[in-house]
Amino acid sequence: MIRAHQISYQYKDFHILDAVDVHLEYGEFLAIVGPNGAGKSSLLSMLANEVKSRQQIVFKDKNISDWPVQELSRHKAKFSQHNSNDIPLEVKDVVMMGRYPYFDAQPKQEDLEAMNKMMYETDVYYLKDREYNTLSGGEKQRVHLSRVLAQLQNRIAHKLLFLDEPLNNLDVKHQYKVLETIKEFTQKANSAVVVLHDLNLAAQYADKILLMKSGRAAACGTPEEVFTAENISNAYNFPCTICEHPVSHNPMIIFG
Repeated sequence: MIRAHQISYQYKDFHILDAVDVHLEYGEFLAIVGPNGAGKSSLLSMLANEVKSRQQIVFKDKNISDWPVQELSRHKAKFSQHNSNDIPLEVKDVVMMGRYPYFDAQPKQEDLEAMNKMMYETDVYYLKDREYNTLSGGEKQRVHLSRVLAQLQNRIAHKLLFLDEPLNNLDVKHQYKVLETIKEFTQKANSAVVVLHDLNLAAQYADKILLMKSGRAAACGTPEEVFTAENISNAYNFPCTICEHPVSHNPMIIFG
């Protein structure tokens, strides 16, 4: 699906990323975790082709920088943690932005169906006629998730979804609902790369974990392989204990 080898990124004299490898297969849910400033969002932006680089990032056997922009936007989509809080549109119009790669002047029936489906999926359909600027932070977050998911409503196989801290501002119910939606997406042979702060949710939903520290990959593998007390304590410089989740049997991290 996507291959990135020895990805590095430097701003002036500061090394933001230092020789990071990412290998993502079809149908995988990869969670990128780590402390603040570890390089998680920068890595996501590079993988999504938002930061131009001479380094080779291969998506579906072709360098991602060689893809035509409109064609690439039908194969992959990215949710950013920083979205505009001032959009003078109704919710349904914001979500319809995700369908722009599919029409020129007027949306078609399939675009309207994709928009409505994803508004239901993210629990914002009841807000569709509201002015975006009147929404709470969590509601705005779900609207943008709906927009990004609507972008990938097509018949293309093996799509790729990038999400940068999609759980910000969400209550517990909607955090789980979003992760269930991502998991269902990957279970259809699509893939997702998601930056998360909640290690226990990452352990519960992700197939693979990339633990980062100071711009480097501190560990990468299954939740069981990565989430050890030694790895986490070293990355976060804070003590923790690992136990087993009573229901899922995934690793459960307790800090302190």
